[in-house]
Order: sequence, then structure tokens, then C-alpha cells
Amino acid sequence: MPPLVLKSFDDLKDFVGCEINVTDWFEITQDRILKFAEATEDRQWIHLDPARAKRESPYGATIAHGFLTLSLLSDLSQQALQIQNGVGMIVNYGLNRVRFVSPVRAGSNIRARIVLQSLKDVPPDGVEGVFNATVELENSDKPCCVAEWVVRYYR
Repeated sequence: MPPLVLKSFDDLKDFVGCEINVTDWFEITQDRILKFAEATEDRQWIHLDPARAKRESPYGATIAHGFLTLSLLSDLSQQALQIQNGVGMIVNYGLNRVRFVSPVRAGSNIRARIVLQSLKDVPPDGVEGVFNATVELENSDKPCCVAEWVVRYYR
């Protein structure tokens, strides 16, 4: 889907309590999982050894790190929402809660469903949005990740 394009972050006020957008599907490849493992030093076999994972894991395949899925929210959110003017800086302010609900097998597709939960002014000249981000797994009734994500926009 094309992103929701707003003229300024002041226009976000009209979307509190609303679904902002749903992103396109994004494939989680084994190569991406490997690169994430190298970057984070998390080389557990469940992520990196397809033969062993097929034999020994309850998932029958390697799976993505939960933090890999979570880290993709920044990119996925840019697919969901773009603000044209007046934003000098966007800051990932943190997460209020995160759950990794189901595994993401290598080769699976994910997408994000973004809902703006709340919005408040923050000094000196910004707004803080709390987004409910649900990362969905293609062909699954359960999401793979749900997060309450706090983002600050400054002029």
C-alpha cells in the first residue's frame, strides 16, 4: 500500500485512535537472519543452522531473531507514514511493551499494521506518538510481534 502522506506532524492529531496503514509484505531471508546474527553476536543455532533446525527445533526451520523483526519497524513505519514538512528529526523514543507472539521462519513474509494510539506535545517543539504496531505473518492467524512503540517528532 502507498504510505499515508501528511503535510506536517500537526496533521497526526486527526488520526489518533485510527489505523494509519498496513505495509507491503517483506521477506525475511536466511541471509538477512545471518547478517543480523553477525551484527548482534547472537549466533544461536536456531537462527543459523537450517539442517539442525529442521531436525531438532519445534519450528522445523531456522527462525528470525525476535529483535530482527522488531528492528524492522523503523523501515516498515516509513512505508506506512510519511510527513512532508516541518520535521527536523524523528527519534525512536522507546517501547512500552513488546511481545514476540509467534516465530518467523526463514523465507516468511511479514508486514506491519500501524495504529496511532495517542499523541501529546513535548517541549520544546515536538510531539510524541504512541503507536500500536502489529507485525503480521503471511498465512497465519497470529501476529509474530506486537509492540507499543513511542516515537518523537521534532521541528
